[in-house]
Amino acid sequence: MRPNITAHLRTFVRGSAGTGVALAVRAVGSVLLNKLLVLHGGPGSLSQLGQFQSLMSLFGALPANGVQAGATSYLAPLRPGWPRYRLWLGAAAWLTALLIGVGGLLLLLFGGATWTLGRTAIFTGAMLLVCVQTLLSAVLLVAGRRGDYVLLAVVISLLGLGAVAGLLALGRPLPQVLLGYAAGQALTCGLALVLARRAGLLRGWRQCRKPSRVAVQGLLKFVLMAVGTQLFGQAVGYALRTYLIRHYPPAATDLWQTVDKLSGNYAMVVVTILSTVFYPRLAALTPRPAEQRRYISAVAGLLAVGLALGLGVLYLFRIRVLTLLFTPHLAAAASLLAPQLVGDWARFLSWLFQYILLARGRPGPYLALQGGASVLYASLLALFIPTLGLPGVVDAYAVHGCLLLLACAGWFYGRGLGGGSQQSVLPLPTPPVGV
Repeated sequence: MRPNITAHLRTFVRGSAGTGVALAVRAVGSVLLNKLLVLHGGPGSLSQLGQFQSLMSLFGALPANGVQAGATSYLAPLRPGWPRYRLWLGAAAWLTALLIGVGGLLLLLFGGATWTLGRTAIFTGAMLLVCVQTLLSAVLLVAGRRGDYVLLAVVISLLGLGAVAGLLALGRPLPQVLLGYAAGQALTCGLALVLARRAGLLRGWRQCRKPSRVAVQGLLKFVLMAVGTQLFGQAVGYALRTYLIRHYPPAATDLWQTVDKLSGNYAMVVVTILSTVFYPRLAALTPRPAEQRRYISAVAGLLAVGLALGLGVLYLFRIRVLTLLFTPHLAAAASLLAPQLVGDWARFLSWLFQYILLARGRPGPYLALQGGASVLYASLLALFIPTLGLPGVVDAYAVHGCLLLLACAGWFYGRGLGGGSQQSVLPLPTPPVGV
């Protein structure tokens, strides 16, 4: 057993090291974006950025966690240009456009007075191009074109950041700056099309004038599982931000948002590693439950220690880190950091066990887990915020993460993985956000 565990750890560490470039660029871009808005966006700009990015995540959740995950699974064993390859890729593109269109209509109807027809149309069009780009990025990754995947990650960060910097320099109001952030990222779609065509992944694309009913039905199973992330996860986060913005002054919400944005920076690293390194191996081991169990246990032990050390070092240097990444006055957010770090440690480890349900393609249990976790989180927020105020948000987050980890680990180690397997799912670098 020991050689197997050692081999699993070696594979995981070696694969994790290969994701460094894209992760570094995305992290640097996120930090610079936060700093730009803190310095030049005015009071409350960081909170509005968080809310806007949450809205972008809401739009992209079903296409990324559902359509693209399913398309990746079905396209992996096929050769580009084959009729079945075109059917799956075409259905994924059509379904992505449909989901984004429905999202734009819902935003226009229920988004409030700020979302006029013109603003909604620009945002919806930008999100459609962003989601097409991420679909093509996933296809490039499946085809082994990791260099092209990294290039797109670099370019999308640069274009989004450049759009924000340019609009701030022109003195545009913050709503226009944020809209420009989405539009800048959308420009990457052109490069993605060029790279995919050069790699031969779009051969025969013009023959996909209408989607295959069978392919659409196959992808809808994965969309159903993504609904758990959409409704039970990101919707809770969006509602929480909206509530805090309405009930607390910008200076106070910016402190919480600072901690949340810092968490998002290193969470991006963890989730990318789990989704592109841990999960493919997990899915491949699904027919061998005992080996899969050893793999999960090995990675869980490594991450538990590694995350504890890394987050512990971050806490020791919290004042310097917050001052460097944000501004000196936002270093006051250090008082909120301890429970956030505890909650993150528990949440990251719980993802390992949640991915088992994705690997088995079991939408029912996955949705039940997402729904139960979100109800628990909302209940804790309702209990903690009235009595503790804004610090109650991070306290509720920490308690929620620990309870969820105990439940997931108890199920895994108490009942094991069980028997047979379903079709594997290869998710994009997007976490089960709300849980």
